[in-house]
Parts: sequence; C-alpha cells; structure tokens
Amino acid sequence: MGTNLVRLAGIAYESLVNGPGLRRVFFAQGCKHNCKGCFNPSTHDLDGGELKNIDELVDDIKSNTMIKGVTFSGGDPFEQAEEFSIIAKRVKDLGLNVWCYTGYTFEYILESMNSDNKWSELLNSVDVLVDGKFDEDKKDSKLKFRGSSNQRIIDVKRSINLKKAVILNIIS
Repeated sequence: MGTNLVRLAGIAYESLVNGPGLRRVFFAQGCKHNCKGCFNPSTHDLDGGELKNIDELVDDIKSNTMIKGVTFSGGDPFEQAEEFSIIAKRVKDLGLNVWCYTGYTFEYILESMNSDNKWSELLNSVDVLVDGKFDEDKKDSKLKFRGSSNQRIIDVKRSINLKKAVILNIIS
C-alpha cells in the first residue's frame, strides 16, 4: 500500500467520547484480536473499509479549528502502523494531541517493535495509548474513554522513558 493511503472503516468527524475535547476519530480497518462482544466487528477484515488519502484527511482536520485532538480507533491502528504514524506526525505538527486505541498491550508493543512493523514509529508519535483487548466480562459503561476495566490509559512519552506503563487516571 502506498504511504499516502490508509484503509479506514469510518470517520467520526466530531466526537466527545474518544478522548478529551472535540476530536476527529479515524477507525482503522483491520483487526486480528476478535474480542468477544466487540462493538465494531465490521472493522476486522484487513481488506475491508475504504482507502483514504492521508493529505486530504489532514487538510480536513486543519480546516476545523474546533478540533482539539485526533483519535485512532478500530479495528487496530497497529495493523497499519506506518500509515497511522504518518497521520500522527502531521497532526502533531498542527499542535493537536493524538490518542490511539489498540488491542495490544503496551508491554507487548515494546517487546514486538521492529523495523518491519513500524510499531516504534507509531508508538513514538502518539501522546496517549489506550491498550488491551476489550474484555466483555470487565465491561463497565461508567469508565471514561475505555470499554472494559482491563484497558489502561497510558502516558506514552513518560512510559517510553521509564520503559514501563505510566497510567493516566482520568476521572472526569
């Protein structure tokens, strides 16, 4: 796939539930986790969704001054780490923060990073990682920005520096 295209399942143009403030949400197409009770099973097929032009996606964000940040959800953005890292870097250049949801744990990502999968580039390009598979048995609708209590909201920069997950406690 050319690095100017990303395969998306959909876009939420103005969301308040996928991170703090008004956010643009890109739903990655492709996921290998197959979590029981997944709310987005149509995103699992790695060949589904549609190809979107990264320049156009970023230009559209630039044109909406109300947007405070961008969130990658899914599917799993780590299945297209190179494409999402390009988007993340360009969004950060606009002064916006980047959140990323993944079914992989922070520790697994650190252990599994290599030059082929571009996971390091993506991890280093996001501010906050919400990690871990959705666990239907730990589902809690009162949780902020997470579907199940096993998932963590991680400060990526501090976690990379300390080489261990630093959890952000977000109450409100």
